[in-house]
Amino acid sequence: MAELRTEEEQLEAIKRWWKENGTALIAGVAIAIAGVVGWNAWQNHQENQSASASMRYQHLVNLTDSGEIDEARSLVAEITDNHGRTLYADLARLIDARLAVETGDLDAARGVLEGVIESSNRDYVQGLARLRLARLQVAAGDAEAALDTLARDIPAALAAQQADVRGDALHSVGRTDEARQAWQEALAVAEQRNQPIYGVQLKLDDLGAEEATL
Repeated sequence: MAELRTEEEQLEAIKRWWKENGTALIAGVAIAIAGVVGWNAWQNHQENQSASASMRYQHLVNLTDSGEIDEARSLVAEITDNHGRTLYADLARLIDARLAVETGDLDAARGVLEGVIESSNRDYVQGLARLRLARLQVAAGDAEAALDTLARDIPAALAAQQADVRGDALHSVGRTDEARQAWQEALAVAEQRNQPIYGVQLKLDDLGAEEATL
């Protein structure tokens, strides 16, 4: 009888606990299930967004290759509006800057690149944008601005290109010894990293020829 009473007491205790906590427990389980379902739905949405952005970006590349610049720049706006947080949006804006250069709209190109530098959370993309902005600044005769741009954070993977553009900036203002050193650094880093880099040796050869004529 003592054992039966103990079991009944335990049952009553369980009933009381369930009455006090059952609703909260059910709600917690429901919330957990909803969280899992919501997470899976969000993951599926992200995957669909990425796939869509990839297809639109490939279409952008095709338009660019075929010289359909107006349509390409319109598609850049679509990609950045609809897929602004993706890598494809960053890459699309880099293409947009190049297209602006090709059409002679250098101010627009600089604005696009400055926007990428400001808004992208991808270091490599920011580095590419800084290199391209520095090239535009050199072309515009603003070597000091280019050197300032190149002094900002640029990933080590782009160190050879960074040294190359720095050499261009230095050469444009007559600092030939420093330019030579920068171009030599570009070649050395590219060789060390087994990266192709084009035109740097030709710049050094031309610099030697310039000095030989003095």
